[in-house]
Formats: sequence, structure tokens, C-alpha cells
Amino acid sequence: MSISVESLSKVYGSQKAVDGISFSAKPGVLGFLGPNGAGKSTTMKILTGYIPQTSGKATVCGFDVETQSLEVKRRIGYLPESNPLYQDMYVRESLAFIAHIHQVPDAEKRIEEIIELTGLTPEKHKKVGQLSKGYRQRVGLAQAILHDPEVLILDEPTSGLDPNQLIGIRQLIRDLGKTKTVVLSTHIMQEVEAVCDHVVIINKGHIVANDTLEGLRSKNGGKSLESIFIKLTNN
Repeated sequence: MSISVESLSKVYGSQKAVDGISFSAKPGVLGFLGPNGAGKSTTMKILTGYIPQTSGKATVCGFDVETQSLEVKRRIGYLPESNPLYQDMYVRESLAFIAHIHQVPDAEKRIEEIIELTGLTPEKHKKVGQLSKGYRQRVGLAQAILHDPEVLILDEPTSGLDPNQLIGIRQLIRDLGKTKTVVLSTHIMQEVEAVCDHVVIINKGHIVANDTLEGLRSKNGGKSLESIFIKLTNN
């Protein structure tokens, strides 16, 4: 498995943000769902080595996120919900900066490929701060996939995109899932139904569902994912 999580917990003071969760992910697109405050972002930050867990274990591509964090970071691409970008850099300049950090071979060629892949060509000569929210989101996604990581963790990747842009980015995520392990967190159920192979739902720090889309529907009388989500998390 590209991602393995075993009895993972994170405690802030007296609050358990994540409470002994276990799941795994292999190549394909995993929808990681839950209401606000359920523990999604905390889990993703642990997987990327951004924060340490309190207990339990997580590995990415066989490397421990706590003791082998540099190896994990080499193999992971992360688009956080806040999407922090250098506003004063030009699009190409910001991608060149990330390419240098990851020591991407033949960086110029790779940057051009990623600009085309993420639909940034019309805006590539602008400063990041001059871009619309949708195009800034594309820059964040471009930075996440630039070093060709084996695992992608995307937190609300389509935030701010218009319907036309949504179609393109969803297709890109589907394509990436053919060869990579993609963990997709979103509140948009139609997005999950459009791109995900498997779904994990977390509520109040606990996993309440872990199944394929078809499996979830068959266990819940063929109801929509939205109805299933509300039933499992509305308590």
C-alpha cells in the first residue's frame, strides 16, 4: 500500500482531533471526507510530516512519517487547503523555485509540461498575486505534482474554480489516479462521485465508513453519497 495508517491519534490538550484511526490507500483516488472539525486536515498534515502524531503509526511508500520524514516528503505532493503561495513571484518563477527545492531533472522541460497540464499557459507570465483564485489554485496543484510524486494529498483542490475549470481539474485528478495514489479531501459530493474509487468518511476523529462507492451505496439502499454522508456524520 502507498499509504498505511495504523491506530493513529492526535491530541491537542484535552481534545482528541484524531482518535485511533486505521486505513490504507493504493494507486487510485481515495475520497477522504468528513464535516468541518472531523480530523481530515489533521490526518493529512500528519501524513505529510507537517505535524507529528501523538500515537500510532503512518507510512508513505513504506517510509515512516515520523522517523523518515525527508524520504516521505520526496515522495509526496501536498496541496493544503490554505494553498500558501509566494504572491510576488511570477508563475514560472514560483514553479522554478519548487523545482530547485526538489532538484527536478530537466526542470525547464518539466515546468512547461506542468504549465500545460494544469491549464496555466494563458497566465504563465503573470505574478501569482495577479491571478484569480481559480488560477492560484492551479498554481498550487502544479507545485504539488511538479516533482512527479508517487502520492498526492489534495485538500479542497477545486476551491474557487468555475464549472469549466472544474471539468479540467477533475479529469486531471482522474488521470493522476491511474498511476499515483491520490487522497482527495472535499465537501463536494459530486466531485467524489466523479473521480474517486474508494471513500473514507471520518467523524469526530473516528472513521465511520471505509469502502468503495459501490459498496457504500449497496449497504445503504442505493442512496446518494450525500445522503449517506449526512446519515453517518449528523450526530
